[in-house]
Amino acid sequence: MTGKKVRPRIHSRRLMSVAAVILALAGILYLLSGVKEAAAAKPAAEVVYPAKDFQNGNARFYSYPAGNGVTIKYFIVKSSDGVIRAAFDACDVCWREGKGYTQKGDFMVCNNCGRRFASVRINVVEGGCNPAPLTREVRGDKLIIQVKDILEGKQFFTFGRGGGR
Repeated sequence: MTGKKVRPRIHSRRLMSVAAVILALAGILYLLSGVKEAAAAKPAAEVVYPAKDFQNGNARFYSYPAGNGVTIKYFIVKSSDGVIRAAFDACDVCWREGKGYTQKGDFMVCNNCGRRFASVRINVVEGGCNPAPLTREVRGDKLIIQVKDILEGKQFFTFGRGGGR
């Protein structure tokens, strides 16, 4: 009978050790998840793209989540004069339709009214049906767009939420 009493104690010690390890791992995971949440709470101040991504002249379309269910859309294109340009995928006139632009050769075409805009005019001409300019900067081999500048385009993407002009 003496041997039988020892085994349950050994078994219970192993069980307690395993439970302690599991609790310790759970605590570590909890702490690590808190660190990730704290890091995610501070959004980046800028969005950076490799400039080489735009060398072929094809417009590339992007989205930025602005919160409250609003997604801001924009495009970046290297124009025929070699300048990398950026604009919101919307304009002052047709933005309520939410259709944006498509690229046809060296032109961006409004998907709502069909007007065509030469790539060399993006970021130069604004208002009307022109693609709404988005401030950008080329630093070395990077194209940089400040998040605050992206958020300024929120007015074009707040369909039915009291936004817009």
